[in-house]
Amino acid sequence: MNEHLDLSVRHRSLLGTTMAYREAGDEAAPVALFLHGNPTSSYIWRNIIPLVAPVARCVAPDLIGFGASGKPDIAYRFADHVRYLDALIAELGITSAYLVAQDWGTALAFHLAARRPDFVRGLAFMEFIHAMPDWADFDPNHGAREQTFRKFRTPGEGESLILDANAFIERVLPGGILRQLEDEEMTAYRAPFLTPETRRPTLALPRELPISGEPADVWDLIEKAHAALAASTYPKLLFVGAPGALVSPAFAREFAGTLHHCAVVPLGGGLHFLQEDHPEAIGRSVAGWIAGIEACATPSAQRAA
Repeated sequence: MNEHLDLSVRHRSLLGTTMAYREAGDEAAPVALFLHGNPTSSYIWRNIIPLVAPVARCVAPDLIGFGASGKPDIAYRFADHVRYLDALIAELGITSAYLVAQDWGTALAFHLAARRPDFVRGLAFMEFIHAMPDWADFDPNHGAREQTFRKFRTPGEGESLILDANAFIERVLPGGILRQLEDEEMTAYRAPFLTPETRRPTLALPRELPISGEPADVWDLIEKAHAALAASTYPKLLFVGAPGALVSPAFAREFAGTLHHCAVVPLGGGLHFLQEDHPEAIGRSVAGWIAGIEACATPSAQRAA
């Protein structure tokens, strides 16, 4: 890992606010676009980007309302994140990319790929969002996770748990990682959400999870994005931890079997935030995967030229 790599946060003004991102690697190299989920930021990729930067221009945005990005007065629904991410991609002049995504980042990646299939050079993903016909698909054991997220989606209870008690940072985040985060790491994750008002983005997304057909608009978007994913032929890499959270090893294997050109990479023990438990394995796998694809593509591109 390149310990001297500059991963400082940069900012761009767009849509009346600012979006933050980290960037590393050769600007002439193919882009690897890293997309995080709730309640994290580009910070979650900090130990992965240095391993990928030798083969790609790595760009890791902070989704709107997260990390160092602005917090405009919006609902922070899935469609809002799509709009701001699209604007940042255009602002940075990115015309194609390898998408590397986790949690809500995968929903954004799938939706982007469905709308712009020529944009995607490849997709590496983990702990992904999918339409769940029943709560049993979210938590097969009907355990504490289901009970907690039902409360998050309940008016009043969700506000108390997330806005007042900061449950996504204090409970969900550490509960989804096997190792114990260091104090400085928890400080970094807490920094964007120091007051109830700043935590509104972390409350909105659990209410956007497509479960039992609701919310209907998000359910429809995710279903269509998954249909496009199943039909796509770009290369894919699916990372999975055991037992996982949204995605178990068994489900990962079954899901990969429905896709074209999808390899499954077992990481060993892991829950939801796999980047914190397995950064080296993820980083080295993504770097080798990109390098291999680019090496195979180069001769044909040269012949075409």
